Amino acid sequence: MPASILVVDDNAENLELMLYLLRAFGYGAMGCSDARSGLEAARADRYRLVLCDILMPGMDGYEFARRFKADPSVSHTPLVAVTALAMPADAHRIRTAGFDGYIKKPIEPQTFVAQIAAFLRPASA
Repeated sequence: MPASILVVDDNAENLELMLYLLRAFGYGAMGCSDARSGLEAARADRYRLVLCDILMPGMDGYEFARRFKADPSVSHTPLVAVTALAMPADAHRIRTAGFDGYIKKPIEPQTFVAQIAAFLRPASA
């Protein structure tokens, strides 16, 4: 059974590209265009991975991460930021907010799916 991945991004083109790439490589993928609906979707279904933009109107990705990681029903799920914020201070803030990692935007279609696969691998013992 393919891994089920939730993508949360307010930019329609970015969301569509990520969903297209994930589905083309056999992943089950669902998209949400805002953080509130993303939290609802994460709580309603079991995902193996959640990808989330940072800069979104209303609830931003940092607040999404805080709420996501505070919810015991989903906090075990890996949460990865997909963002243009890629300076060292940004990386620190992203991890401090609760993200397990991040992927830089603009995403590179040739490497995006491999980056996703790395987050889905079980941690070695």
